[in-house]
Amino acid sequence: MSDFYKLEIDRHFAWFETKLPTKPARFVAWLRKPSSRLVRIPLAILLILGGIFSFLPVLGLWMLPLGLLLFAQDVPFLQKPTAQLLGWIERKWLERERSKRAAKRSQ
Repeated sequence: MSDFYKLEIDRHFAWFETKLPTKPARFVAWLRKPSSRLVRIPLAILLILGGIFSFLPVLGLWMLPLGLLLFAQDVPFLQKPTAQLLGWIERKWLERERSKRAAKRSQ
């Protein structure tokens, strides 16, 4: 069952890559490779710590979910809640997009 959640996380990462400019998308694709694990885990930890200390200048709260997402790639017990959260975010995003289109059509 955990393979399902890992595949879901990969699907969300792939979608995210399509929304990024070329260079950052290539970096994210490289980070997702199994061979990048030695870079991905420390980067994830740094992003999580940066998110925790988001009250400091330069650091931001955006770092926390990104760090958790990267960390979930390698930590099985985080995969299910991460995949479920990403699914929820995706549903809300699609609902928002549909309501925007409906509002434009009704004008």
